Amino acid sequence: MTTHSITAETRTDMQNSSLRTLRQNGRIPAVVYGLDTESISLHVDAKEMLKVARTGRTEMFNLKLAGSKDLSVIIKDFQKKNGQLSHVDFLQISANKPLRVRIPIDYQGVAKGSLLGGVVQHLEQDIEVEGLPADLPTSIEVDISHLDMGDKLGANEVKLPKGITLISSGEELLLASVTAPRSVIEGDAEAEATEEAAAPAQTEEKE
Repeated sequence: MTTHSITAETRTDMQNSSLRTLRQNGRIPAVVYGLDTESISLHVDAKEMLKVARTGRTEMFNLKLAGSKDLSVIIKDFQKKNGQLSHVDFLQISANKPLRVRIPIDYQGVAKGSLLGGVVQHLEQDIEVEGLPADLPTSIEVDISHLDMGDKLGANEVKLPKGITLISSGEELLLASVTAPRSVIEGDAEAEATEEAAAPAQTEEKE
């Protein structure tokens, strides 16, 4: 995994007017929560932050802070306003300590059942896994091409990268399914109702 770096500066003025000024000057307010340090309020360059954010929220990178050693962090959370990053929370991590995170799912392929008119449903957008920071992927590919009409795909069926363990509840967590179109379901229901209504009449005729 490539380790990116981003330079940060500490901030002491927490007034709303100061935060607006930072954003107007191309800076993003942020906080880093540490394993061996108290939380630090800082700000980072918006353009640098966007480059890191595009690589995936689970990717580890170096946070360079003046007067302090580099911190290994991931993006814990972020907020947006009017489509732009407005605040970022970083989490300091240890390269040798497993980390539990939710990783986005990248669905691959065209479900077999969809070619027959089935409706593909993506029931989850991410799954929780655990692994060393260097082993965590930015997304997990899930192949759905083998799903036929009526099939369901559980989290336990996903092939995870080496060193990554599934935390989400295996068979209980459904990721995707292929269902029949509503028109087909309604048509089958009407047919069953017609058959049930006709059954008593046929019995009376035999008597």
